[in-house]
Amino acid sequence: MGWKESLEQSVDQILETKFEEREGRVVPTSADVTNSEAVQIDGVFLYADLAGSAALAKNCPWSTTAKIIRAFLDVSSRLIRAYDGEIRSFDGDRVMGVFMGDQKNTYATRCAREIFYCVENIVGPKASKKFKSVTDAAIKLKCSVGVDRGTSRAVRAGIRANNDLIWIGRAPSMAAKLSDVREYPYCVFIHKDVYNKLPDSEKKEGETSIWETRTYKFAGEEHTVYRTNWTRTP
Repeated sequence: MGWKESLEQSVDQILETKFEEREGRVVPTSADVTNSEAVQIDGVFLYADLAGSAALAKNCPWSTTAKIIRAFLDVSSRLIRAYDGEIRSFDGDRVMGVFMGDQKNTYATRCAREIFYCVENIVGPKASKKFKSVTDAAIKLKCSVGVDRGTSRAVRAGIRANNDLIWIGRAPSMAAKLSDVREYPYCVFIHKDVYNKLPDSEKKEGETSIWETRTYKFAGEEHTVYRTNWTRTP
């Protein structure tokens, strides 16, 4: 069999897959899911992205860029885990967390705002103080965090010894897209389905609402999302 025919056969086999769907009570890992399974979860997905890392790579030594991205991913990962979230993906300067349980909406939203705080008040100022290349290029470190909730399915993709989970559903896709929005100083965006599940204590500071309503187009449909420029101190 030639290489082209081998690829065609592999695609045919994948497209003929009959998934056995089961409900997940915890966030699955790739080791928990076989090639013929789909694990359904009701979760909240968070994507945190370090905006402007291309400017770092262009203007700073590679080691400086690496340290700053590592610092961002470190604090983001620590906060996700502190709020009982599970980390399931790193992609360059972006990390994905998945939250389950009774407090998943509140925890994910608090986590998002605390990541925002850390970039504004810890990672950014420390990087500017330590690295001359950052200040010389007038680089302002920013982040963008997207959060959405809903039923999603995890399936395994890739080849033997080189595979991972992919997540099927609006929530992971929407959260990822929202983390691409650049409207500084509004750095946290949540879908209305998350907002509607939040207690009033997460919507206001005193009598002041900390969220603003926006419309976001996703997959050809208009969605209501909320943005905030209010950080939260860890």
